[in-house]
Amino acid sequence: MAANTSKTEATIKLISLNVGLPRLVMHNGEPVSTGIYKEPTNERLALRTLNLDGDRQADLTVHGGVTKAVYVYPAEHYEFWKRELPEMDLPWGMFGENFTVIGLKETEVNIGDRFSVGTAEVMATEPRMPCYKLGIKFGRTDIIRRFLQSERTGFYLSVLREGEVGAGDEIKVLSRDPSGVPVSEITRLYVATPGARGETFGDGDAAVIHRALQVDAFPESWKSYLRDRLPKVNA
Repeated sequence: MAANTSKTEATIKLISLNVGLPRLVMHNGEPVSTGIYKEPTNERLALRTLNLDGDRQADLTVHGGVTKAVYVYPAEHYEFWKRELPEMDLPWGMFGENFTVIGLKETEVNIGDRFSVGTAEVMATEPRMPCYKLGIKFGRTDIIRRFLQSERTGFYLSVLREGEVGAGDEIKVLSRDPSGVPVSEITRLYVATPGARGETFGDGDAAVIHRALQVDAFPESWKSYLRDRLPKVNA
C-alpha cells in the first residue's frame, strides 16, 4: 500500500532539533563510543550532506553517511513508548533522532519521497535498524526487540540541498516516489524475513520488494539483502 498523501503541509512540522557529539560510556565493563545521546537545541543549524553542525556519529561503518545524514523519529510514537515504559523519562531525542517530527510517520512516507525543511531539501532513504547502543541508552537489552517489533523505527534522510533548519520549521512535501513503498513496509519485511533454510518471501511481499528495487533512493545494501530473499525462478 502506498503512503498516505492526504496530510496537509501545515500539519507536518519539525518540533525538536536534536544534536550531540560522540561520548564514551561503559558497556559490560568496556568503554564504548556512541553518538546516540542527542539534546534538543533552540539554535538554527546548518544541515550538510553528512550531518547537522554540532552532530556526529561514532561508528561510521554502520551509522552516518550520505543515505543516513539525518535520523527522523515521529513524535506521535512517544505516547506509545510512555505506555510501554511508564517508568522511564522520554525527552525528545531519546531514540537518538535528529528530527523529532509531527505528521510524518513511517506509514505516510515512501522511500524516495522528497521534502523541504527550512532552506534544505531532503529525501527519505531507509528505516532505522537499531544496534546494541539503543539498549545502552535505555539501560535494557529488550528495547531492541521491542523497537523492531513495534515497527516504530523512524527513518533516515539524505540531503539533496544543504540549508539551515530549526525547531518549529514546517516540512513540505516536494514529491512522492511513484513506486509507493512506505518505510513501514521495509521494516515489516525485515521483521518477517524468512529463516536460513531456503525459505523465501511469498508473492505479495515479493511484489513489494520488486517495487522497492526500482527506487533509486533505496540503498544498494538493502536492495541486495531483499533481492537475495526473493523466490528463485527456475530456468
